[in-house]
Amino acid sequence: MNPPRQPPVDTQLTFFGPRVVRATFVMAMFGWGVGFYGPSIFLHTVVQRTGWSLTLVSAAVTLHYLFGALVVTRLPSLHRRYGVGPTAVVGATFAAMGVVGWSIANVPWQLFLSAFVSGAGWVTMGAVAVNAAIAPWYVRARPMALAKAYNGASIGGVLFSPLWVLLIAQWGFTAGASILGLAMVAVMTLLSAAVFTKTPEQLGQRPDGDAIGALATSLTSPQARGLPGRLLWRNHRFLSLALGMSAGLFAQIGLLAHLFSVLVPALGAQAAGLAMGFATACAIAGRLIEARLLPAGANRRAVAALAYGVQLAGSMVLLGVDEQQTAWILLGVALFGSGIGNATSLPPLIAQVEFVKQDVPRVVALTVAMGQATYAFAPAVFGFVLSTSAAGGSHLGTDTSAFFLAVATVQVIAILSFVAGRHSA
Repeated sequence: MNPPRQPPVDTQLTFFGPRVVRATFVMAMFGWGVGFYGPSIFLHTVVQRTGWSLTLVSAAVTLHYLFGALVVTRLPSLHRRYGVGPTAVVGATFAAMGVVGWSIANVPWQLFLSAFVSGAGWVTMGAVAVNAAIAPWYVRARPMALAKAYNGASIGGVLFSPLWVLLIAQWGFTAGASILGLAMVAVMTLLSAAVFTKTPEQLGQRPDGDAIGALATSLTSPQARGLPGRLLWRNHRFLSLALGMSAGLFAQIGLLAHLFSVLVPALGAQAAGLAMGFATACAIAGRLIEARLLPAGANRRAVAALAYGVQLAGSMVLLGVDEQQTAWILLGVALFGSGIGNATSLPPLIAQVEFVKQDVPRVVALTVAMGQATYAFAPAVFGFVLSTSAAGGSHLGTDTSAFFLAVATVQVIAILSFVAGRHSA
């Protein structure tokens, strides 16, 4: 009997993993740039164009995130059936059509229909897709690979927020959405064909660039067991991971949604905008530092708790400052910003260790979906806290103490959730 044929190996072919990381960076840049950072600009533009109430259009933004969270739960099965690339191409098409729909909606039901479409589309280029694209290519080096790929999300905020404003000002919302949407679909189609359809097996390569025949690497805990069906929902490690991610994102999105308005009285509009960009830069640095703190044997929950502890320190600094203490304000922004990226990149890395390989895509999808469904309400909840405690204006100091205390409380819940999961079976 002839031995099974092995895939051909091109000894001159360099490891394809870095190309996957770069392509995933671009995918994340489009996904977050359109679907995560875009809605705040869409909201302002739609309110100006139609005269509809802020409450009505804000409800459409919430729907955009909530329906996206529902689609996230189906992504593992879509990836198994069609692949990450083709799924992202279809999603990019939906996202592009949805944003154009936001720009032309003349009655509220059209706006809400567009929110369904855009919400369903952008998540195919979001956190679950990033993890699914990177996972086949990296095991030991996955923390750094994910950190680099997820930085595309942060760059998406840096580039796309001003780009949306520029396109809308120059050509109008509909033309701007059409231009950016067509570019996104074209780029994702190219990346799907050239990168995302490739697998290590097809190229005769191994994860992390290991030599063919080398012993397979696995970081899965010996205590991990398969958790099919409802068993996952009874697992304390999963529940604590989901709660930690949801609480962390709730606090993070709630603070980010109002941070600019809180900083303006102290710094002025232009400097406050620069401070928001500074927070994003700290997020990129924090994500890369976190990756370097995660060698194969590192306790990933401890690193997650530490990252949220640094964010908590930032919230407490902002709680204690007044408007004249610019240096302390920037320190608080830096500490908080350092953990922005880790909120999405650390939970998949924890899942890689604590769950069997077959369960990881489902665990990642469900934790991301629950986090997104939770943070969809964060701007409204923290906005209410801020408005009731700062009737005379959102000035740093006594006017914002309840706001920052609320943020800190939720961050403590996130830290305790990650720590509690270390001792769960």
